[in-house]
Amino acid sequence: MQLINPWSSQQYKDYAKLRDQFGIQEFKFDLPDAPPIFRRGVIFGHRGFEYIYRSIMKKEKFGVLTGLMPSGKMHFGHKMTIDQVAYYQRMGADVHIAVADIEAYASRGISLEKAKEIALEEYVPSYIALGLDPERTEVYFQSRRIEVKDIAWKLSRKVNLSEFLAIYGFSGETNMTHIFSPLIQVGDILHVQYEKFGGRRPIIVPVGVDQDPHMRLTRDIVDRWRMFSISPQDRGLGVFYKGEDVRKKLERAREMLKERGYKKFEMNIPYKALYILDAGKEDYLEVESTLISLEEEFNPNVFYPPAATYHRLMTGLTGGKMSSSIPESAIFLTDTPEEAKKKVRNAKTGGRATLEEQRKYGGEPEKCTIYELFVYHLVEDDSHLREIYESCRSGERACGHCKKEAAELLGEWLEEFHERREWAKDFVKNVVSWD
Repeated sequence: MQLINPWSSQQYKDYAKLRDQFGIQEFKFDLPDAPPIFRRGVIFGHRGFEYIYRSIMKKEKFGVLTGLMPSGKMHFGHKMTIDQVAYYQRMGADVHIAVADIEAYASRGISLEKAKEIALEEYVPSYIALGLDPERTEVYFQSRRIEVKDIAWKLSRKVNLSEFLAIYGFSGETNMTHIFSPLIQVGDILHVQYEKFGGRRPIIVPVGVDQDPHMRLTRDIVDRWRMFSISPQDRGLGVFYKGEDVRKKLERAREMLKERGYKKFEMNIPYKALYILDAGKEDYLEVESTLISLEEEFNPNVFYPPAATYHRLMTGLTGGKMSSSIPESAIFLTDTPEEAKKKVRNAKTGGRATLEEQRKYGGEPEKCTIYELFVYHLVEDDSHLREIYESCRSGERACGHCKKEAAELLGEWLEEFHERREWAKDFVKNVVSWD
């Protein structure tokens, strides 16, 4: 069985296999005015996105939690996440960004002070320049937020070491700060549902598939602390309660569900069950949100299960994983246009060894880092993207043509972005929270 490691340089290619192995659902949502990566298969899977889709379509409140690892320079692989965050913000979400300074210290030995410097000088101005609204965006530091650390130690009572070893593959040599850091991420993801940060509401966490262990862990912990559960029945939906004062809690649940329009119920106290006879599978989210509102009255550890979307990881320009620690593999957002163009000219492509072979056999855009740049970032027009793909596959288009086009598009984008980034520096202090 394959192990997903959030801290490795491992590449993932068979995303369908990963979906099947780890129970990730295929992403099939038709979102309004969504960026190209949503319709091009770059967002390939999800957990619990139904809540977010419902919130977007019904214009109900929801939030976004994302994080940055302050360990190097921001590159185009990171940009892909912020493109998604900016979209959700346009759809009405509030945005919270965690500076993962505890994780950076635990896994990479970066001091908290250095992490602060990298975050404020490298990442936050770029986030604002990429389209985040400073007035509706909060950036905070893991090490400074007491609510994050409180959740980490309180909710981890229902997690054991064997489970951690199975999820993360930690060994006897792993330092304890590193072992504890995933629980800090649980705190990051969940604390934004506290009243102080917006209250109980659906939260979306857009990540690369390498971060799925954190999402599985967090969703499992949420489930373990819940007092109510829901199960489809032959007749409607069954609501089950595992706490004390069973009759009182089930009667309260029935009362709240009646206010939502449900009328037919059966109660079975010995089974601690309330059956909603006029509810179907399509009512699951409505019933769930009602029960969360009820449970909030007496269970301080009840949360909406966080949703996640999973995007493909960008291939580095050299063919491996795009990484801040390998400068030639990545286009950094602070690269000059000339630096970026040079990297594009030296990038690995899906072309054949010679122009003659390219004309004869056609190229392989699926293996091309330049074509990935077109798909993920540089080409908005789907018809033009299709023309690039087909002309490459037929052998009509040579690699030099694609590299020239990519270099020009990239140079123009970076020139405009650097202007916005200079403007954005004035707003950094407005988005950072120090508690």
